[in-house]
Amino acid sequence: MTKKSPYQVVKYQYVTEKSMVLQQLKTAESNPSVKRCESPKYVFIVDRNANKEEISQAVEEIYKNENVKVMAVNTINVKAKARRVRGRPGFKNAFKKAIVTLRAGDSLDNV
Repeated sequence: MTKKSPYQVVKYQYVTEKSMVLQQLKTAESNPSVKRCESPKYVFIVDRNANKEEISQAVEEIYKNENVKVMAVNTINVKAKARRVRGRPGFKNAFKKAIVTLRAGDSLDNV
């Protein structure tokens, strides 16, 4: 079995309003329950066949200059959604998201 490149496993960082909230958990001061979260979380789009161990190793390899350590990986399979384009039915692509929790104090902000 061939070893995948880390860039084949982790395709790109997923940037939405909700993913930005997860990244800012470590600096949130407004909510006392959120203030307890010292570990930042980052959301990535990953290969549909990648497992959590491969995702963890790939993130650490890609950001090895930042010396980050992955503490946990949660994955979500997002199903294809039906939609219409110019009156014709079609689907948005299905994808897999990975929510990666880093060690407290680590950050990808300066990347």
